[in-house]
Amino acid sequence: MKLIGVYNADGGFAGEISYLFGHLFGLRECTLCDITHSPFTKKAAWKDMEQRLADEQGIEFVLVHKNERTPAQLAASDGREPCVLIEGANGDLSMILDWTDLKLARGDVVKFEQTLRAKLLMY
Repeated sequence: MKLIGVYNADGGFAGEISYLFGHLFGLRECTLCDITHSPFTKKAAWKDMEQRLADEQGIEFVLVHKNERTPAQLAASDGREPCVLIEGANGDLSMILDWTDLKLARGDVVKFEQTLRAKLLMY
């Protein structure tokens, strides 16, 4: 099983700069970014959660920007970013967390993990 977090931002230098300035001026928002990153680096709590998921459940968690998605990831998430997709053993993708779930975490990795683990019980 694999989880794919889809940011509501483009990757690459231009995308990162655009998001940074847009976020600073209140014009851009990505609640997944708020959960995974402090202003400039990935949060230690996020890295710890990724490791727990891998160790305890064998789940890989990857993060992608809007412009880095595969065609299948795009089809499963286009227009609904940010979100978290789940990829089953057969390669099928579905959305496990939507933007409202991410917003409720309020940037807190612990709250995010609690919500995620509750949803994972269905899979």
